[in-house]
Amino acid sequence: MANKKIFISFDYDNDRNYRYLLSALSKNQSSEIEFEDLTPEEIQSYNVDRIKAVLTRRISESTHVLVIIGKHANSYHPDHSKIGERNWQWWEIKKAHEKGKKFIAVKIESSNDTPEPLYGKRAAWARTFNVQSILNAINSA
Repeated sequence: MANKKIFISFDYDNDRNYRYLLSALSKNQSSEIEFEDLTPEEIQSYNVDRIKAVLTRRISESTHVLVIIGKHANSYHPDHSKIGERNWQWWEIKKAHEKGKKFIAVKIESSNDTPEPLYGKRAAWARTFNVQSILNAINSA
């Protein structure tokens, strides 16, 4: 599994702690979850084109995109008209699909609605946010 280079797609405003937890688990030598995290750190810009450029580069470098699905995965971002999609996660999923990436989907809670662009992408699924479920999804992707 060490050869997987994973870009983590998440809602920064609502779900960043889950991203940080996944990244920490991948770095913890006693954790079975192992991957190279290609997610950019916080992008210090409100310029949509700049953000898209950074995200595109990191998605391009990845082998997989892990989508953390929180309660707001289908909500509209205030800049949705500039982004060109409902929110950044939708944009990342579509960009990753365009680039031929494999998907891993992790629901924080099983009742959270799947982002519509993820349908039909043959994602490996973790229906709940727990280590074994995530490990299984990463291994099967």
